[in-house]
Amino acid sequence: MSETFDVVIVGGGIEGAAAAWALARRGVTDVLVVERGTVGSGMTGKSSGIVRCHYGVSSLAAMATVGLEVFENAEELFGTDIGFRQTGYVVGVGEPNVDALRKSLAAQRAVGVQTEEIDVTDVATMWPHADLEPFAAFGFEPRGGFGDAYQTAQAFAVSARGAGVRIRQGTEMTDLLLDGGRVTGVRLADGTEISAGTVVVATGVWTRDLLSRYGIDVPIRVVREQLVMIAPGVDVGDVPVFSDLVSLQYIRPEPGGELLFGNSDLAHGEEADPDAYLNRATDDFVDVTIDRVGTRFPGFGEATITGSYAGCYDVTPDWNPVISRTDVDGLLVAAGFSGHGFKIAPAVGNLVADLVVDGRSADPRIPDTDFRLSRFAEGDLLKTPYPYVGAGEMR
Repeated sequence: MSETFDVVIVGGGIEGAAAAWALARRGVTDVLVVERGTVGSGMTGKSSGIVRCHYGVSSLAAMATVGLEVFENAEELFGTDIGFRQTGYVVGVGEPNVDALRKSLAAQRAVGVQTEEIDVTDVATMWPHADLEPFAAFGFEPRGGFGDAYQTAQAFAVSARGAGVRIRQGTEMTDLLLDGGRVTGVRLADGTEISAGTVVVATGVWTRDLLSRYGIDVPIRVVREQLVMIAPGVDVGDVPVFSDLVSLQYIRPEPGGELLFGNSDLAHGEEADPDAYLNRATDDFVDVTIDRVGTRFPGFGEATITGSYAGCYDVTPDWNPVISRTDVDGLLVAAGFSGHGFKIAPAVGNLVADLVVDGRSADPRIPDTDFRLSRFAEGDLLKTPYPYVGAGEMR
């Protein structure tokens, strides 16, 4: 059996779904998304869902602003609630990182981010249960917050399907079809061959193994990341997301009153098998959670841990994504999101659509050259000019 589409997207996580949505908005609807599970069934549902534009890499900050605008207008765009909650986002740093914070905030404002430096008294009002003595400066994004990556992926998929995109769940791609130096389609597990002029690989943590068979090296490490749910023992109210770059943690509210704790110390990641990893926090990580949360939030009282889970990041050498054409004509890759993928997904979709339709980015704030695959071989990594001591990987 054989079929033909203009574009095949391999992977129905949030990035593949966003690419389908963005292509449809550009009028490209002869598109097939193939997903071996269900939409969002991979690492998408494991996202902590933080929405921030606080990046020292200007193109990433701009991508996050694009994402934020989509999240803010989700009801109009998708006709449904995607789980975005605009609580605000606070980042606090110690004395060694004050200069980097201020320079980063200025660079963010230059690409349209609404962000400012605020005083410790402002943060104390927002987070009255926190010990803020170790901090020397704070940044604040009133439009930041958190969202639900799974719901957002579903919204992208439903919108794309409504425009004419085909999505096949429970459908595994087994091979790329090549003719010389060009991709001509994909082969599915049932033997069906799908012809396509363009194939987009958006398979996250599975990307390196998939593409290495064709001599394409996407340098991704699979790194396990743990998250812990906490009942604070007090009514914290409407608190913003708090990124603590002194003790290297982040904490955000849950709609039900619990808090989600995550680790910002990513210098020594635990590599993992994405198909066989421990889906809960280890005892050691629970101890880290108790120590860091207890130290930073002494006002929590009788806080208790109510649950945990884990997911995997697809981490590149510079902790920034690949959204790029490859040496195989017609083959694009969107992977290596290194923990940034949810908040920038709408912009990722737009950039993929730009590359398919025009061959280059349509947004001058987001040059496609920043995210080219070849930068690793060239030794030209995408790094912030304003790194934070201890947390450079995520900023």
